Amino acid sequence: MARRRIVPFPNSITEEGTSYIPLDRRRILDTAMQVLDEIGLKELSMRRIADQLQVKTASLYYHVKDKEELMQLLLDAICREMAWPSTSLSWQEQIYQWAEQFRKVLLSHRDAVELFNLAIPSGYERLTQVEKLYQVFVTAGFSDLQVPWMASMLKNYVLGFAAEEARLQATAKNQYASYEDMEEKADQFFRQLPEEQFPNMIRLAAYTTKTNWDHEFHFGLRVLIDGFSANASTRAR
Repeated sequence: MARRRIVPFPNSITEEGTSYIPLDRRRILDTAMQVLDEIGLKELSMRRIADQLQVKTASLYYHVKDKEELMQLLLDAICREMAWPSTSLSWQEQIYQWAEQFRKVLLSHRDAVELFNLAIPSGYERLTQVEKLYQVFVTAGFSDLQVPWMASMLKNYVLGFAAEEARLQATAKNQYASYEDMEEKADQFFRQLPEEQFPNMIRLAAYTTKTNWDHEFHFGLRVLIDGFSANASTRAR
């Protein structure tokens, strides 16, 4: 009796016997995020992603239009990591929790701040974040004119704070034995300045160089929220 021919399932095993996973947008995006976190935004390219996936660069363009679309997809993926605070909370607490989450995701991906500053929001997840942020201020009763201003102030505060935090962390990693070592050397530098010219920088050196990031972030956030609340009486439309 003739041996029955066995036909392999398509897209399961290559001729070399290794597993094959079909290329799709999800695989491309996951790989792009991995490359971003490993080597940074400046080195991120369609060719590097293709090399990582062991495919030709042209294959990526069947799933992703161009690098600009890839950037928007990465931004959406980062925004998707954020859960919106409960609407049962006060508008102040919703803003506070949102800002904390935004800072957290920015610090969890290399060059995320730079990525957010590349272009105006156009992806669904990022636009949804903006829409919900607007809605918090609208529900709180602020004027249509003020809502985009306050949302922009809040966004820029978190982006700027996270950028500074990430920059100093990277500097400590690349140029010093530890973050504490960098702080100590900075403290020594300030304390050696001419006292008659820089009395405040010397006196405040310990606070300048040994920052408690969480406390500073929360302080600045409360100042912003208190400022928004103080302007409640000027909500004229």
